[in-house]
Amino acid sequence: MDPAAARDWWLALEPVHAVVYFDEGCRRSMAELGLRGFWMGYFAGRAAPLGPVAPEVVAATFFNFAPDMVARALPDAWALAEPDRVWAARRAGAASALRRIVPDIDERAVRLVPLLTLPVAAASGAGRALFAATRATGWPDDPVEALWHACTCLREHRGDGHVAALTASGLDAVEALVLFGASEGLPDELFLAARGWSADEWADAAGRLRDRGLLDGDGPTHQGTQLRRAVEAMTDHQAALPYASLEDGALGDGGGTGGAAMVRDVLESLAPVTSAVHRSGTIAYPNPMGLPAPTLP
Repeated sequence: MDPAAARDWWLALEPVHAVVYFDEGCRRSMAELGLRGFWMGYFAGRAAPLGPVAPEVVAATFFNFAPDMVARALPDAWALAEPDRVWAARRAGAASALRRIVPDIDERAVRLVPLLTLPVAAASGAGRALFAATRATGWPDDPVEALWHACTCLREHRGDGHVAALTASGLDAVEALVLFGASEGLPDELFLAARGWSADEWADAAGRLRDRGLLDGDGPTHQGTQLRRAVEAMTDHQAALPYASLEDGALGDGGGTGGAAMVRDVLESLAPVTSAVHRSGTIAYPNPMGLPAPTLP
């Protein structure tokens, strides 16, 4: 599969996954477990497939959060709610949100889930701890939860690969954010508030990037732009691999064969779901995930 197509998949899947971060009902589902504040729910919810891990593990796996920010949520969250309960509440909250946003989501999920099981099963978990742990939680019986699970597995697969590409490039967590924000013209405050780095840590990282010739003033140099492109290209190349299963495979129930037609079918079937999430206004723009604002007719 053309690696560039991996970005189409990310743009289709990420909004479906991301309702858990922005929907008020999803936030309440974490609060009802006793988790205090948005960030405790975020770190416990996303890390729950890993088990009751230490904050150092989450900071390393999630990559771009300040360790002190993670430590304010974990391990305290595990004393309030066990990971299995957190994960069940997260899935149920996501399904509830999607049902509110997309009236025909159940019908669409029944069709999409068997197709998305192919790339989820085909994806390699090697070196991808968060993806492997998320996939290992198993497929929910509820079709909408299963759709969210598929989208989440595939976005975490991409995310793990992106972290590998960033570390291979020699960027640390805060440097990666500074270079990304400068390249996209995003305000520093977006990341300082949402990723927990102090102004001094941010300024120090910017200084290191300037020393490497990656940043000039507040913008990326040619070398910085090229590094970002190389990271994104490596991310796309690795993220594209599971989707080849849609081109090569066939549905065991006689529902169709693989090939480019199946790839188009899945993306076209996902498009109304993604569009409904965008139109609902659930996701805020700009956002620290880097998800661009859609162009809607």
